[in-house]
Amino acid sequence: MTTPHKATMSFSDGTPSVDFPIYKGTVGPDVVDIRKLYGASGKFTFDPGFLSTAACESKITYIDGDKGELLYRGYPIEQIAVNCDYLETCYLLLNGDMPNPAQKKDFENRVIHHTMVHEQMTRFFQGFRRDAHPMAVLVGCVGALSAFYHDSLDIQNPEHRFVSAIRLVAKMPTLVAMAYKYSSGQPFMYPRNDLSYSANFMRMMFGTPCEDYKPNDVLVRALDRILILHADHEQNASTSTVRLAGSSGANPFACIAAGIATLWGPAHGGANEACLQMLDGIQAQGGVAKIGEFVAQVKDKNSTVKLMGFGHRVYKNYDPRAKLMRETCYEVLGELGLENDPSFALAMALEKIALEDDYFVSRKLYPNVDFYSGIVQKALGIPTSMFTCIFAMARTVGWIAQWNEMISDPDQKIGRPRQLFTGATARDVKPIGNR
Repeated sequence: MTTPHKATMSFSDGTPSVDFPIYKGTVGPDVVDIRKLYGASGKFTFDPGFLSTAACESKITYIDGDKGELLYRGYPIEQIAVNCDYLETCYLLLNGDMPNPAQKKDFENRVIHHTMVHEQMTRFFQGFRRDAHPMAVLVGCVGALSAFYHDSLDIQNPEHRFVSAIRLVAKMPTLVAMAYKYSSGQPFMYPRNDLSYSANFMRMMFGTPCEDYKPNDVLVRALDRILILHADHEQNASTSTVRLAGSSGANPFACIAAGIATLWGPAHGGANEACLQMLDGIQAQGGVAKIGEFVAQVKDKNSTVKLMGFGHRVYKNYDPRAKLMRETCYEVLGELGLENDPSFALAMALEKIALEDDYFVSRKLYPNVDFYSGIVQKALGIPTSMFTCIFAMARTVGWIAQWNEMISDPDQKIGRPRQLFTGATARDVKPIGNR
């Protein structure tokens, strides 16, 4: 981070001008350091949603929305998704580079041997209604992990932070699968150390004690790709929440629980669930035969009908993750013989229109990763209520990597956003009889 230039802010109210250093990162926009603005001028900046504010310095993930580029530690997501599995991606995000064979084996062994949760955790689930949303269960259970692992809560100790990272990555699939099993009334399935990360999760989700579960390699690979593509995505709402919670010194389990709560919002992690609901709505109205009417409503500026799963707030080009998820989508549908299933045929028809219709192409409303991942998860047998849980499982490693980076930053301070106050000024309280 260099600062060869400066920015000067001048004021028309007589306040003296103030100089600010301009920092240049390795890629991306330059950053004006305004930390001394309030002290020098008595003024704050106003940036609702922090859309023009860099809240931290990070070396983990970089997004160029105009180019449709996503890099994990400098590696393009297209190369990672093709050449790596999820645990390699976890190692990369946590440690800064790809593991060699020995490092990969050691890391996998560490994760695999931490997948079990404390047996008393099973009693937590009994406190929830069977119809509780799985995300509600997940928020509570992840936060409760801190009550079981007092031996790794010293956030100033690098070894404690590493152990906590391993535990969170390892135990999240177990907790997600337990949330699903509890909601369906089936017995919990314990993890097995002889299966891969994704295969183990699918067995815990879909296996029963009645018979041995045999993972399908194509479906396991599809789930693994979903996890890779959602592992991190820079300073989004949930990641920023994890960093803000962590800035207070909160333990990592509490911080990740805060991230899960934020992800639960429909504007963030619920996008693929909303996409499936949209497709189900079209299907209920007549399916492919009615898709023309639906598209016409989407184009009508006076209509309230929204197109879900297309376009992206950050990417102004084709979402690089969508291209990869599209490949996986067709692979899974082919493996399961679902190419002609009515709901999936509807999704593919809508995709074709969006990729060819000038209305969508000119507005760059390309299918995004949520469109395809929702279809894939439905094909895998994952209910829509679990989609955001799968997202949380994937994103946990990104959250913990970002949290660890923040704790290690010597410039880290407790988060304290400011405000533009527009309420009442000081006034006296009248006696109740005079109000």
